[in-house]
Amino acid sequence: MKKVIEQIERNHEQMVHYLRNIVEHESFSADKERLDSLALWLADAFEELVGGKTEIIEVEKYGNHVRCEWGEGDGQILILAHFDTVWPIGTLKEMPFLIEGGRVSGPGVFDMKGGLIQGLFALKAIREAGIQLNKKVVVLFDSDEEIGNPSSRFYIEQEAKKSDHVFVLEPGMTLEGGLKTSRKGVGIYRMEVTGIPSHSGVDPEKGVSAIDELAHQIIKLHGQTDFTTGTTINVGKISGGTATNVVAEKASAEIDVRGKTTAELERIHNMLMELEPVKNRTKLAMSGDINRMPLERTEQVQEMFQTAKQIAKEHLDVDLIEKETGGGSDGNLTAPFAPTLDGLGAVGDGAHANHEHLLLSRMNDRCALLAGLILNYAGIKEEKSILTEESRRS
Repeated sequence: MKKVIEQIERNHEQMVHYLRNIVEHESFSADKERLDSLALWLADAFEELVGGKTEIIEVEKYGNHVRCEWGEGDGQILILAHFDTVWPIGTLKEMPFLIEGGRVSGPGVFDMKGGLIQGLFALKAIREAGIQLNKKVVVLFDSDEEIGNPSSRFYIEQEAKKSDHVFVLEPGMTLEGGLKTSRKGVGIYRMEVTGIPSHSGVDPEKGVSAIDELAHQIIKLHGQTDFTTGTTINVGKISGGTATNVVAEKASAEIDVRGKTTAELERIHNMLMELEPVKNRTKLAMSGDINRMPLERTEQVQEMFQTAKQIAKEHLDVDLIEKETGGGSDGNLTAPFAPTLDGLGAVGDGAHANHEHLLLSRMNDRCALLAGLILNYAGIKEEKSILTEESRRS
């Protein structure tokens, strides 16, 4: 591990140079041309820095993805990083790449191009230290995480099914860089209500308002939110009616559901599908499903975090913490198939915000943390683990 850390320190300036290059290569989720260009850049960068094999996964509607493979062995470690951002092309003019006061800022620098570059340089350091692994490492760079993985989901799940462990290079939580050992799952639903229209002044009693019914349902749904268990139901968008003097015939709502466990998401799903109208002569139609399963804090995930914590303390003098979050990531897609540790990317703040930045001083230790996890779980041929027996007993 010492050799790997030394290599990371030697490569620091080059790592920052690559970070500038990738941030200045804008990659808005909706711009296929820019995404495809960056996919080629990533494939070249992997071959130059790490070696191994790269493959461009061509996609018709969305940006292409990149699959990289390094090393060999019967087992597989999967590393995930998305390279699309929420920032439209041209944002760089208003939010240029900038290093100032120990902070590196720019569109996508924190979410999650910083973590992506740290991942490349973790593998580069392992290679330069002359270490051969017992398992192959697969890195999948996807282009559509910020819009829900419409084209990459299949490839992510297929690789997860073949993997022993998964590391996701999303940003750490808070300025402490907490790893994410729990992510809520997500359900997306639509409720459509049909009432009976009538003139609201001449014969209102002949009508039944779909908006009235929808209002009752919204109150009922929001009442199911339970912050103590982490279950939330949010009606985030509603529509209905045609004019102020018409009792509304139609109304609809779009609903976001979050839950910590698969069982809880399934409970809420069944509840939604069994909803009945409150008002006579109205009809309800529900559609939707669970979109992302949760990343649950299983015993295997806890073991992975404890290993990361030991590596951070023993080799990097960093006190690592764990966090849970309601947001989704690629890790939600892999969690049902392989133990997944998330939040291994950059330390900073401001994802999706104008003050987006990472802490320059934390790039090396985060890079080294990932390298340590790879060495521990892939296994180096000359020894079984980089952790001492003493640290394992502590």
